[in-house]
Amino acid sequence: QMNICCTTPVTPLSPSMVFSDVIVISTYFLLNLAVGIWSSCRVSRNTLNGYFLAGRDMAWWPIGASLFASSEGSGLFIGLAGTGAAGGIAVTGFEWNVSGDAAVCDARISIHSRIVTMPEYLGRRFGGERIRTYLAVLSLLLSVFTKISTDLYSGALFIQVCLGWNLYLSTVLMLVVTALYTIAGGLAAVIYTDTLQTLVMIIGAIILTITAFNKIGGFGNLEHVYSLAVPSKIIPNSTCHLPRQDAMHLFRDAITGDLPWPGMTLGLTILATWYWCSDQVIVQRSLSAKNMSHVKGASILAAYLKMLPFIFIVLPGMISRALYPDSVGCVDPEECVRVCGAEVGCSNIAFPKLVIELMPSGLRGLMIAVMMAALMSSLTSIFNSSSTLFTIDIWKKHRPRASEKELLLVGRIVTVILMVVSVVWIPILQSANSGQLYVYIQSVTSYLAPPVTAVFTLAVFWKRTNEQGAFWGLMVGLVVGVCRMVLEFAFPLPRCGVEDSAPNVLRSVHYLHFAILLCGLTATVIIVVSLLTPPPTHDQVCKQKHKTIGGGSQPGSEPPRRMRCGQGTGWCISALRRSEEASAPRVPSLRESVFWSRFCCVNALLLVSINIFLYAYFA
Repeated sequence: QMNICCTTPVTPLSPSMVFSDVIVISTYFLLNLAVGIWSSCRVSRNTLNGYFLAGRDMAWWPIGASLFASSEGSGLFIGLAGTGAAGGIAVTGFEWNVSGDAAVCDARISIHSRIVTMPEYLGRRFGGERIRTYLAVLSLLLSVFTKISTDLYSGALFIQVCLGWNLYLSTVLMLVVTALYTIAGGLAAVIYTDTLQTLVMIIGAIILTITAFNKIGGFGNLEHVYSLAVPSKIIPNSTCHLPRQDAMHLFRDAITGDLPWPGMTLGLTILATWYWCSDQVIVQRSLSAKNMSHVKGASILAAYLKMLPFIFIVLPGMISRALYPDSVGCVDPEECVRVCGAEVGCSNIAFPKLVIELMPSGLRGLMIAVMMAALMSSLTSIFNSSSTLFTIDIWKKHRPRASEKELLLVGRIVTVILMVVSVVWIPILQSANSGQLYVYIQSVTSYLAPPVTAVFTLAVFWKRTNEQGAFWGLMVGLVVGVCRMVLEFAFPLPRCGVEDSAPNVLRSVHYLHFAILLCGLTATVIIVVSLLTPPPTHDQVCKQKHKTIGGGSQPGSEPPRRMRCGQGTGWCISALRRSEEASAPRVPSLRESVFWSRFCCVNALLLVSINIFLYAYFA
């Protein structure tokens, strides 16, 4: 596994930046700050609704761009390209398994319940506070272990490998600029700057991809040149230096494949449901929309954009290995340590290596700005969403009478604390075992997220689910998932040519297959315990629509009428059709015009059709 030694310097792949590169990067930073300041002035930042939900008045296009930018942080730029270099196009399945309909469904429930976080929704659905608190803490831990840490590591790796800059100086600089408009402007500033960063990322990636394909003679020649990407120094009596024969196929063998097809279909769907339906980064953006049409449009736009990483990140990663097999494809531990400071391989440098070797002055600065944009867009999203989780689900629980001014102050302080934790985490990342970065992200998610997917799905679609069943399902899932995660870290993958000492059961059950088993186990516990304990009350299943993010009913509002819940779903379908009540914070409308509703549905069907075609073509 990856073991970057603090005493082993990583030699830059190229000389320091020239003046034109500095101009491009400086221009990007200034433009980013200008957009952040402008967007901060458009929405009131002195209310919970304005700071955490951008006044619930955002249009579909900045939300969709923000959804994409938030999910395509520097960790995914480095991780996707690195995994593509190591194993081919199969990792693209993680990007294409995006369900816009799931995000829309989740937003409809969230808007109906007038909540700010998904732990808040499940807290109302089941009653009590222990599930809400647990999910808030779990979300914060997942943010640290799979988002902040990986984004910081990958961003720092890119800058260190490309420029040889001091690791702490470059990281602190980006964190300071990021935090300035995140703390000051709230969600509105984050969404609009994400829109700018999406544009920068796409332009830079297009230029790099065209240059890379011209270098190898086009897409038709990629499979051939990749199959020849064998390093000059290999490990005797091993095959780990050979490119995979199934590199151009999405579906791999169910047993021996590095990304087996059952896991890439069922297991990945479980992870995608967790991310797009309950992750705070995604939910918070959907809740900031003007109405349901804008929510749907944003989700569909993000899903279209998620098709691009295959062309602009994964394929360039494969090209990087084909062009530079001795560095990107190295397997000899001494050689790998010399190249990137890691014994198990240097696939994570595939993207920065391509940038430094192929891009001329000026455009090299643009690509560095692209990586900074990816890092900053993901960090701003995580900081804002994490501060929302802590403020609404933890602080407000212990101080229910806290004023808006106090809650806003707490939210900003939490962002600063997350910044400090991020900086402190850097030396830990330098010595952490991570292997392929993207594998690390998805494996940790597979050990912790499936129980949340099971609880959320049953809470929505089975009204008999109660608090006891959900809680004990989460606890059993947590224990089993943590045990697997501890074993994974205790027995990391050995480097090439070294015998694997891990228990056979650890290697025989892929992490995506484990996600399927863990989700099934959690769902079984939830169902059994729910059937053995009293059913939930009617008010828990059919939530009062008059609740707001402030936590109470509005003065003068009528008591909610009892209504029949939709059979087999647990939703109050009739409640979704009721007109909005007047309330102080603006709440997005569930009403849609017929034209835009049909337009979104047509695009959703088109999106699904394109995905099916791509899966079939590259299967």
